[in-house]
Amino acid sequence: MKRTALVVLLLFMKLGWSNAQSPILQDSYLQINAHADDPLYTTYTAAMKRARLYGDRGYKMEYYKDGEPIRYTSDKAGAIYNIWMVNDVAVTHVGEFHQEPVVKASFPDMAMLEYMPFDGLKVNETFFVYSSRIALVDMQITNNSGRPLQVTLFPTFELGNRNLKILGYNGQHQGYITQRHETRKRLISDLGGQYPEEYRECLTASFNPYSYGGYKGSLESFYDTVKTDHYATNKYDDTLNMAREGYVDFIALHHKTTLEPGETRNVRFLRGVQPMEEDPKAMLKEMEKIKSKDLQPYLNDNERLYQNIPRISFQTAAEKMVYLGAFNLARGCMLPPSGKSSHNFYVFSREPLWGWGHGHQVLHESLSMMAYAYLDPRSAQASQRVYMEQQGEEGLIAYRHGPRGPQTYPRKGEPTTSAPFYSWINWEVYQISGDKAFLKDAYRSGVEYTQWLIENRDDDQDGTFEWGPYGLIENVRDWYNVVFQVSQERYLDVDKEDISDELECLDLSLMVCNEMRSLSKMAEKLGKEEEAQKWHEKAEKLAGLINERMWDEESHFYYNINAEDHSFRYMTRNLRRQEIIGFLPLWAEVAPPDRADKLVRHLTDTSKFWRKYGVPTLAADDPWYSPDVDYCCKWNGPVWLLWDYMVYEGLRDYGYHEIADQLAGKMMLAVTTQLSKNHNFWESFSPDNQVLNCPSNYIWDSIMAKVLIDLYQHKKKN
Repeated sequence: MKRTALVVLLLFMKLGWSNAQSPILQDSYLQINAHADDPLYTTYTAAMKRARLYGDRGYKMEYYKDGEPIRYTSDKAGAIYNIWMVNDVAVTHVGEFHQEPVVKASFPDMAMLEYMPFDGLKVNETFFVYSSRIALVDMQITNNSGRPLQVTLFPTFELGNRNLKILGYNGQHQGYITQRHETRKRLISDLGGQYPEEYRECLTASFNPYSYGGYKGSLESFYDTVKTDHYATNKYDDTLNMAREGYVDFIALHHKTTLEPGETRNVRFLRGVQPMEEDPKAMLKEMEKIKSKDLQPYLNDNERLYQNIPRISFQTAAEKMVYLGAFNLARGCMLPPSGKSSHNFYVFSREPLWGWGHGHQVLHESLSMMAYAYLDPRSAQASQRVYMEQQGEEGLIAYRHGPRGPQTYPRKGEPTTSAPFYSWINWEVYQISGDKAFLKDAYRSGVEYTQWLIENRDDDQDGTFEWGPYGLIENVRDWYNVVFQVSQERYLDVDKEDISDELECLDLSLMVCNEMRSLSKMAEKLGKEEEAQKWHEKAEKLAGLINERMWDEESHFYYNINAEDHSFRYMTRNLRRQEIIGFLPLWAEVAPPDRADKLVRHLTDTSKFWRKYGVPTLAADDPWYSPDVDYCCKWNGPVWLLWDYMVYEGLRDYGYHEIADQLAGKMMLAVTTQLSKNHNFWESFSPDNQVLNCPSNYIWDSIMAKVLIDLYQHKKKN
């Protein structure tokens, strides 16, 4: 009897049948029903425990394009998808489906969909990025039609540039083995030499393929191949071309089966990718195990990950999608300890993969930890401990920290730091975690860093602060800055263009003031009353200097000033240019109430800052203002959500709650508009229009989770 059962099981496996079931979501709060035009974030990366920095592969799910199949695409590394044929009717595009896909749940590494490619054929599909090198598509297919259905599947890996070299077909593992080249060149910044260029690919499945093939051309030409033309001289003979060598655009496996009425089958196809120098046997062995792995434990892990986030009763489904998507974004950027980092760390863009975005942690990106801590406070603290671990003996926190160690980018003999949000982040994370050991370590480290700033970023020791010689990156505001940048066209070299080290800088002075306030709160919580008072007094003294020197009574706004004479002019230039940093005295609790009221009048002026999609970095009536996001790093108009969040928090602190709610609404509109169109978060957003040409999927956009938490906490109180 046992022998008979074993034979039947082996036969089922040979035919492509599987006892595996689609995972079942237990937590109803995490269920969504996202259609094509809903604001769903659809980028997926492997969980930390199965991820790595180099050779990592993330994916974007495209379920919303009528003219395409459901595709799982990877930046410059192709896509996997399935083509359906039911009763000889080819169904190649989502727009042809009987019922288009609905996403039922979405996590950092997993998406769960439902759809019907053909009348009566229901599919529950789970996409799962198992590791940095293996991703799978699991399909539970049910015949609800009342008649037998002949179902043919064509799982496909498409590269599309005739750079896919077939190395062979491995019959033992039922998979194609191919090789491809991936350039390190990227639009924004290129990848470094640590990143592989030559990759091995494997496309395999849980079934024994009926046939397989490799082809040049497009999906449309593949349709012509698989769709029988009864009048053609060389018509399709029911098998693919069984190619075992040559360069192609895509490869496909071929599976045929018949489903009786009411019958359900599970099939799975997988993509494996690894650098060519790695052992192919190890990857193939791992893929073989995953063909029959139960996915329920991985879904359970995701549900446990989200069990402690604030369970907000949102007024709209869109808000909930943004909320969960913001957490997915942050978690999806996290990587495990490696190299010189003994703690988990993040890259601020994991998919798409590009050089600067795949670098190491920077303090202004770490503002995302204030949201991420609600999901995983221990991991958020570990990310902050990367800075503590690599902090210089003299207190310096460098521009970047991570597996390659501190990166100081020295200029004119001085190291480069980053915008000092350090102790503010640590204080906010502690308020979520309640971890006194972390607070103690964070306070010690924060004191050392703030002392370094006092000694190294106030060269003339007059009490207000100047950015370092490499201010272009240190001040976080890159290029296209109307004050720090000398020429509108950027025709000079970096040292001549950037004058931020020659000014008493409003933004840095406010940041240092806020660090002092945060240290005061930390010291008080730790029972260090004298130190708390000392930091409070330092903050108040600095606040007084900012108000004395940087407020212009004529225009009722705060500005940078000349370091030499504290005037609002630098050589022939007028420094009174109204930027978003002029509102940060609200965030740092520096502005007196009467000045706060004047600032809010500027803020809500629609001809200046009160734009459709948020507060721009530069007033719209400035001659350098541009609402067009045509590249990265622009500070002459685009909206940066982190800086809008600081304005939002300042409004709350000063009691402007209705205006704060309206600003949150503008930020939400910017995000939902883009997520509904292209399902990406973005580095920055246009204040006035919808077209963006900047890097996508920045970790700092996860701040939207914090915005929504704050927004609903205030509503609950009132």
